[in-house]
Order: sequence, then C-alpha cells, then structure tokens
Amino acid sequence: MADEHVTAMANKLAEECLAVQKETGEDRLFMEVGDVLGASSQTLEEAFLTAIRTRMAEQKGRAFLAAKLKKHRDTGA
Repeated sequence: MADEHVTAMANKLAEECLAVQKETGEDRLFMEVGDVLGASSQTLEEAFLTAIRTRMAEQKGRAFLAAKLKKHRDTGA
C-alpha cells in the first residue's frame, strides 16, 4: 500500500513538473526537483525520476511516429 501511495505521489508530481517545464522552457527542471526530493526521500526521488523518464520517453516516441507519418504523407509513398 505504501508503494502505491509513493507511486501516485510521484506520478502527480511528474505531471506537474512536465507542465511547468513546458511553460517555462526549463527542460531539465525535473533534475532539480529530483535533487530536492532526494534530500528528504530517496524513495520518492526514484519513483519521480522513473515517472518523468517514462513520460518523456513516451513524448519522444510519439514525436518520432508523428515525424515518420508526416514524411510518409509528404512523399506520397
């Protein structure tokens, strides 16, 4: 149960952090947040960084697919 709570907190914080990063343009803000978390809870820091990395990886994957589809459509292939 405690792990689920930490994961839920990390997921919520990750979403908030990514929104702030997008608005401010600070693409490494998550590293600073991770440092702040690590000073008090290594468990939350690790869960947060995992949540951030998976979301960022998903965004990169979606951007890659969108670019591939655009190229395909633009070339008429």
